[in-house]
Amino acid sequence: MEILNDIVTVANDILWSYLLMALLLACALLFTIKSRFVQFRLIGEMFRLIVKPAKPTKKTGKHVSSLQAFIVSLAGRVGTGNLAGVATALAIGGAGSVFWMWVTALLGSAISFFECTLAQLYKTRNGEGFIGGPAYYMQYGSHQKKLAVFFALLSAVCFGVAYNSVHSNTICAACQESFHLSPFYLGIFLSVGTLCIIFGGLHRIIKVSSVIVPIMASIYIFIALAVVLMNLNLIPAILKQIMEQAFSIHAVVGGGLGAAMTQGIRRGLYSNEAGMGTSPNVAATAHVSHPVKQGLIQAFGVFVDTLIICSCTAFIILLSPVALDGDANGIQLTQRALSEQIGSYGSLFIACTVLMFAFSTILSNYYYGETNLRFFTSNAKVLFVYRILACCVVFFGSIASLELTWNLADLAMGLMTLCNVVSMALLVKPVVLLLKHYEKQREEKKDPQFQKGDIPELPGEITCW
Repeated sequence: MEILNDIVTVANDILWSYLLMALLLACALLFTIKSRFVQFRLIGEMFRLIVKPAKPTKKTGKHVSSLQAFIVSLAGRVGTGNLAGVATALAIGGAGSVFWMWVTALLGSAISFFECTLAQLYKTRNGEGFIGGPAYYMQYGSHQKKLAVFFALLSAVCFGVAYNSVHSNTICAACQESFHLSPFYLGIFLSVGTLCIIFGGLHRIIKVSSVIVPIMASIYIFIALAVVLMNLNLIPAILKQIMEQAFSIHAVVGGGLGAAMTQGIRRGLYSNEAGMGTSPNVAATAHVSHPVKQGLIQAFGVFVDTLIICSCTAFIILLSPVALDGDANGIQLTQRALSEQIGSYGSLFIACTVLMFAFSTILSNYYYGETNLRFFTSNAKVLFVYRILACCVVFFGSIASLELTWNLADLAMGLMTLCNVVSMALLVKPVVLLLKHYEKQREEKKDPQFQKGDIPELPGEITCW
């Protein structure tokens, strides 16, 4: 394990150089400018589409709705990155990392808009529903077949291995801290639970996620707001600390700025997943009248994930007397911080929250992996083996080391992000054309509709419009 961890660490140091982060931020700025700051201009439209989603009809009843797709993708976003990832960023990069998480969210929302709009445009039919994602717009949009195959293969392996091992690891660490439960037996329980749900397909995953995510997110936000109100007099000092450590001269000289920026962007990206090519897999399944609709809905999910839920975790930790000295890291740091605020119940609450959030993320991640596996084959035997393997990996994560699982996740995230961002950079034009087409109809007070004949200059092979 130690040798494997050393190899993965070296690979991460190479991949997560400033070059990759610069590329990601450069593309985020490009998408923001090309879309004329869509994530700010149309935030009201995003909210409207979520609050008043299209009502199912006889024609759309068997399809996944835009709201259902949003919930499943939010289940993928809201998980260990919000609870353990933020704590890790603070422990390594200090309070300044929070600022860079916010920057990642504000710019990353544009990336999410682009990738999910592309996923809708180049989706294909799968029985009575739809299937799509980065591999599909790489192949059908920009005709990058080799890149599409590499991305799909990487995603099928990574979602079932690196990511789900992180989530099961965090669940077990939290429950061991609060309930002193054996990771071995809890790992078996998680594996069996995952197996029972994923064999029910996407609609069972949707049903479970639609119950878990809204309830737990609402409770967590309420608890965080209560902590903030209890320490309202400390908020100005905390905000000052965040900004000072994000830009302070001492941080620049001592290398702290690099740690704050790297951890903030890395953990912010891991949490909201903008640019990783995850949410497009489920965004493509939604039945909407215009691709831009789902793009806007998914872009709003980045704000919910990072600006709201990640900030909740950050303030819980920074407002507590728990020192960021490395004595506690990951989920244990969040647990101890909340325990300092509301007593021993804080640790128990975080353990339950992690269990719900991370378990829903395991389910959505599995679906992402299966979507990319179906890019190669829909053979029932292959899918059966993949499901069994995914459940075995959930068990592996429960007994593996925290450092190794996080490093594997970082490596997978970096490779997928690199492939996806490069592909999207080649498909800026179709998204810009679709956005203009959508906004023109909204200005005319219409419910935007799209057919591929409306914009003849759209590149690639469009099969579902």
